[in-house]
Amino acid sequence: MTVSVQGATRCVNPGGTSGCFSHINDAITAASVSDTIKIAAGTYKEAVVVTKPLALAGESGAIIDATGLSVGIFVDGLSNLGLSDVAISGLTVENANFEGILLANVSAVTVSSNQVFNNNKALTAGTCPGLPSFETNEQLDCGEGIHLLGADHAIISNNVVEGNSGGILLADDTGATHDNLISGNTVRDNPYACGITLASHPPAALTGSATSLGVYHNTIYGNRSARNGLANGGGAGVGMFTSVPGAKTYGNVVANNLVNENGLPGIAMHAHVPGQDLSNNVIVGNTIVNNGPDTADAATPGPAGINVYGAGAVTGTIISGNSIQSESVGIAIKTTARVQAHLNSLLGLDTGLANLGSGTVGATANWWGCDGGPGAQGCSKVQGPGVDFAPWLVTPIPAQTSY
Repeated sequence: MTVSVQGATRCVNPGGTSGCFSHINDAITAASVSDTIKIAAGTYKEAVVVTKPLALAGESGAIIDATGLSVGIFVDGLSNLGLSDVAISGLTVENANFEGILLANVSAVTVSSNQVFNNNKALTAGTCPGLPSFETNEQLDCGEGIHLLGADHAIISNNVVEGNSGGILLADDTGATHDNLISGNTVRDNPYACGITLASHPPAALTGSATSLGVYHNTIYGNRSARNGLANGGGAGVGMFTSVPGAKTYGNVVANNLVNENGLPGIAMHAHVPGQDLSNNVIVGNTIVNNGPDTADAATPGPAGINVYGAGAVTGTIISGNSIQSESVGIAIKTTARVQAHLNSLLGLDTGLANLGSGTVGATANWWGCDGGPGAQGCSKVQGPGVDFAPWLVTPIPAQTSY
C-alpha cells in the first residue's frame, strides 16, 4: 500500500499574526515543495514570484494589488528550470503594469477561480515601456490578463478576466506553448486585444532559436468571451494568429464557447504571409453572436462570426457544429486551400458563407435558416465561387441553441 505525502500548510494574513507571514513572497521563500500557502482576506501590495512547486490558495477577499509593479503573479520557469505542479486559486490579481498572471516555461500549472482585473497599466499609445526583452511581441497589449509563455499541460479554468488590455494569451516567445486547456473562463470587456489569443511570435534571444517555436495542440473549451477588442482597431473573441514568416499556430481546438459582441469576428484566424503554419485547427460547437468585421488584409464584407484568412494555404481547417447568429457573414474564408464547413447553423443576417479566396469550401449539410437552402427566401446565402453546399439540411440542427 502506497501513502501519498502532502506538504505542509502555511498561512499569510495582512498583520502577520498567529504564526502567519505578512507577505506572500516571504511564505514562498520559507515553503518546501508541495506546501500549500493559504492567503487570508486582505490586500497584498507585492509582485508575487513562484519559484517552486506549491499551491497558492486565496480565501474570499484575498487581493494582490500590483500597482506600480511589473506582474501580479509570475510563475518563473525561466530562472527555475523544470518548474511544474503549481496551483493558483481564489485570488484577485489587479493593477499590474504588465500581466496579471504570467506563466513562463512551466508545465502542469493550474490557475483556477481567480479574478484578474485591470492589469496592463503600462500600456501607453500602443506601446508597453519596460516590458521584459523575452516578450518579443506583446508591446501592444503588455501580455494581457493571463499569459502562457512557453507553457505546456497547464489548466486555466473558471477565472474571470476583465478590464485588462486583452484577456488570455498563449504565445511562444520563450518556448513552445502546447497541450494546454483553457476552460470555463469568463473573459469580457478587455478593450485593446482579443478575449483569448493563440499567437506564434518571433523567438526570444534566450531560446537560441532562429524560428518560432509554436502554439499547438491547445484546447479552448466552454469559455464565455464577450465585448473584447472594442477599442483601438479591435480584437476577436478567440483569435489564432501567426505573426512572422515561419510562425506556427496549428492543431488547436476551439469548442463549445459562447462568443459575442467582440470588436472583430467572433473567431478569427490570420496567416498574413505565405509560409506561416495555421494548419489543422478545429472550430466546433461554438455559439457566435453579433461580433464585428475583420479589417486590413483580412477584411470581411461585414460583421462576421468566423473568419479564416491566409495569404497562403491554410490547410486542414474544420468548422462544424457552430451556431452563428446575427452576423452579416456567418463564415468568411480567404485561402488557397480547401476548408471543411459542415453541420453548422448559419443564421446570419445576409450571407451564411462567403468564399473570398481561390480555394474551395466543402459546405454540405449546413442549416441555412430555412428548408429551401442557400439563397431561398428566409435563408442566408452563399457568396463567391467554389462552395459545395448541396445537399443542405432541411431541418435545424437540434444541438444548436439560440443566444
